[in-house]
Amino acid sequence: MRVKPVFIIISTLSLYLALVLLSPTGPVVPSNSSDSPNSAKSEIWDVKRIVEWRPCNWWFQSHSTPLPSKSNGYIRVDCYGGLNQMRRDFCDGVGIARLLNATLVLPKFEVAAYWNESSGFADVFDVDYFINKMNGFVKVVKELPPEISSKEPYRVDCSKRKGRFDYTESVLPSLLKYHYISITPAMSQRRDRYPKYAKAALCQACYSALRLTKSLEKKANKLLEAIPKPFLSLHLRFEPDMVAYSKCQYSGLSSTSMKAIQAARGDDRIPWTGEAAKIWRNRGKCPLTPNETAFILQALSIPTSTNIYLAAGDGLMEMEGLTSIYTNVVTKSAVLSSEDFETMHGNTKAALDYHVSINSDSYVATYFGNMDKMVAAMRAFKGLYKTLVLSRRAFAKLTSEGLEGKPLMEALWKAHKDDFIMGRGSALSDCFCEFKF
Repeated sequence: MRVKPVFIIISTLSLYLALVLLSPTGPVVPSNSSDSPNSAKSEIWDVKRIVEWRPCNWWFQSHSTPLPSKSNGYIRVDCYGGLNQMRRDFCDGVGIARLLNATLVLPKFEVAAYWNESSGFADVFDVDYFINKMNGFVKVVKELPPEISSKEPYRVDCSKRKGRFDYTESVLPSLLKYHYISITPAMSQRRDRYPKYAKAALCQACYSALRLTKSLEKKANKLLEAIPKPFLSLHLRFEPDMVAYSKCQYSGLSSTSMKAIQAARGDDRIPWTGEAAKIWRNRGKCPLTPNETAFILQALSIPTSTNIYLAAGDGLMEMEGLTSIYTNVVTKSAVLSSEDFETMHGNTKAALDYHVSINSDSYVATYFGNMDKMVAAMRAFKGLYKTLVLSRRAFAKLTSEGLEGKPLMEALWKAHKDDFIMGRGSALSDCFCEFKF
């Protein structure tokens, strides 16, 4: 019996429609849709933003409030932790010095306990450039007058405490009494209480006045030139102590990684279990693994051929989860000579990462820490808006709902697209103002 051609055509079309409608891979998205992951035009950076952060006008108008002719005394800011934490505290200290009408002494970097090194402020930043750029914002001196230089400053405790902490009430009396004090700024002091001229001094210090020393800048530029262009700077955090501190549980890690995490946990950092662990993870408290990071980058349609500079410290675990997918990953140790790299202190490495990241074509962070806040703000200051913080909260919530594969990628695309459009996650309100298109 001969089958008619019309019947064959109808049968073929019916089979095709059935396959499409019953397919479990989710809806078919047109390849030219700007909302579509993995399409030719859907790279996250191609999405049009409606909000950007730019330096506030009052920042550059601070000279309308001249410095008082007489200073109330001298303040030294004592900074602790990693380079970007010390930078943050020092910037706060500059604002406090202006607030209290004090003369600023070059800060003391207490880095030995954190980095096992002895590099100070002048080893990282250009002192003369800083003093020159702060002219009119706050008075800065390299050396104290003879009658004070032989004394240690009176230490004023500004540690976090309950209730409002006011520097004028709590610190100014000591400054007037002793004339030379040291402080470590308290995070409980909200900067929005500063008058505009004090906030402007803070902003000027953080984003205009801090430049690397010439020797360090030369090394940073050498590193920058060696990275294939264009490139994305990726600040990835998945070190044993980071994971231990998070109190998160992970499955599927290598035995080497698990042993390193367990050693970093000790007896004090017991991970969450059961429902508490799920709630903790859904709040976005768990660092993304390199493999999870690669998955989200793919969801954002960032090509796997992208040149990636790894802005990270030593000891990252599970790196094959990233490098097996994104194969063009560049590290400091691979670009710099072994002699250069081995003689670098932790602060130097952090300074190089910072310099490369504020000059990269795009910047992605997996954790919104001190470095990420500084880099995001500096990139906004320079007019570079291809900056994004990956959402640990969105990834945890969506995976806990059972999403995987293409549906998970599409949901992650939408979550990050909305953040990017609105400029969310940059935390730039201290010195930057929203600019809406």
